[in-house]
Amino acid sequence: MKRPVIFWDVDTQHDFMDADGALSVPHAEDIKAKLQHLTQYAHTHGIPIVASSDDHLLEHPEISSTPDFRDTFPPHCMRGTMGAEKIPQTALRDPFVLEPDEVAHETLVRRLQPHSGDVLIRKHRFDVFSNPNTTTLLEAWDPTEVVLYGVATDFCVRYAIEGMLEVGIPTIYLVLDATKPIVEASVAPLVDAWKEQDVRIVTTDDVVCGRVV
Repeated sequence: MKRPVIFWDVDTQHDFMDADGALSVPHAEDIKAKLQHLTQYAHTHGIPIVASSDDHLLEHPEISSTPDFRDTFPPHCMRGTMGAEKIPQTALRDPFVLEPDEVAHETLVRRLQPHSGDVLIRKHRFDVFSNPNTTTLLEAWDPTEVVLYGVATDFCVRYAIEGMLEVGIPTIYLVLDATKPIVEASVAPLVDAWKEQDVRIVTTDDVVCGRVV
């Protein structure tokens, strides 16, 4: 079963979203209400949400006691901890969980096509496409429009957008006021580059007032 429109929730987990989280994104708490509005809109209108989430062990390459905050980071979203859990504002409905271990393409497509709930993609790297099943999900559901939001704009959101551009999603909406970056100065050049690639910049109000999907 195809899903022409999906919402894409990037890493809205306690360790990123809470001020006391292990790797708190600056001012991320300010967008929790917007994230809740987007989640409610999707569920009310029968639009599936695909959510990515970091799922770490100490031995993962991204985790370091001497992080460079570019390729490596201090421990965060450690498996089995509250920090790895999604915040209540973005709770999923009946999520189909995609672990990073690759599932045979046809097997996964067969399992995904009848699923009517949301999807949770677990990942060991900040790039959601490091989970090989992400591409299979997009092939199975074949969305023509993706509404994307979450954290952090300059890391995991960036990798999600660039991956979707590479696989050829026809229309990507970035809900910019429902994202927060780690480095504020990085946002403007990223947004300019995405606009040149036809990523559409919208607001939460645009979405929940029905002006987008």
